[in-house]
Amino acid sequence: MLRHEKPLPALARCSLFTMGCALFLVFSACSRSEPRIPYGVIRLVYYQGSVRAEERFSFFIIAEDDDGIENIDALYLYHDREGLCWLLTHEDWVTFEEEGATWIGSRSIAMPGNEGLPRGQFRAVLVNKGGERTERTFSFDLPANPRYPFPSFTIREGQYMIDSKYPENFFICYDGEGNYLQTLPVVHFDGPLSNMGLPPSVRSVALWAEDTEYYIAALTSVSPIR
Repeated sequence: MLRHEKPLPALARCSLFTMGCALFLVFSACSRSEPRIPYGVIRLVYYQGSVRAEERFSFFIIAEDDDGIENIDALYLYHDREGLCWLLTHEDWVTFEEEGATWIGSRSIAMPGNEGLPRGQFRAVLVNKGGERTERTFSFDLPANPRYPFPSFTIREGQYMIDSKYPENFFICYDGEGNYLQTLPVVHFDGPLSNMGLPPSVRSVALWAEDTEYYIAALTSVSPIR
């Protein structure tokens, strides 16, 4: 939610045999204990596209391994019914700490050509450098049509206006270099820029609208304010 990542498209109709063989080719002196996935979450995020809203999955798991998080080698997300998989490695995944747990994942899981993402059951497979693996299933059954219309956020002549049906709305704030600064709740949906309550260091803002009950959100394009 806090940065724009390059979309990570599905690998071309993965062969489970091919993927399995790749796992057996991993050589390491690490211990043979399996990694663990105590918890994970899939959220659907609509991004503002040039023609229509584009779908991305934000997929994160808590990753545990007896030899530490640095021993985790790969995270796969499968949709077996459609024969799809996404591969995340150290170069792809985002890592963050929360309440003593380490989360890894991506906010930019997408389909080729920005097609709609599949619904139903997904399977996460976590692999460590010793070739040990574990898996856990997740379900995401939101209907194909958006629950809410895509929100709008405009800034013009010192005024701003928000039109959002989502239950929760936030400003995502960036500095002059495009770096994320902070997230602020939306208090007023329109008015002069002073109503936004932004610190002086903020130079551009995007609107993040969210429905936590159904694990869906929408992120608008970034708008300059100064």
